[in-house]
Amino acid sequence: MPAMPYAAHMPVVIGLALLAFWLYCLFDVITTPEDQVRNLPKVLWVLVVVLLMTVGGLLWLLLGRPLQQQAHTPGGPAVFGGGSFGRATRRPPAPRGPDDDPEFLRSLDRRIRGEE
Repeated sequence: MPAMPYAAHMPVVIGLALLAFWLYCLFDVITTPEDQVRNLPKVLWVLVVVLLMTVGGLLWLLLGRPLQQQAHTPGGPAVFGGGSFGRATRRPPAPRGPDDDPEFLRSLDRRIRGEE
């Protein structure tokens, strides 16, 4: 029995890749929180991905998926997507630990010196 040429396996490989892409998009739609979905309600995105398969997956990734971190400059605020209609929103400042708070350090220094 002759060995199958490499090109004969390509339809199977392409089919598996498209199936994996479609499943990724479907699970991504299902697990994305409702309030982060863009342009259409989540239920409609599920239907688009299920019915249109590859094209639906591409549409989901381009138009429906929440925007991830857009830009972050060192020392500057991070800008995130997910605002209404794709507008970027500012991330709230991260909570600071007590050792990063100058007022806490001053009060601690006063307590150690017995001034309070």
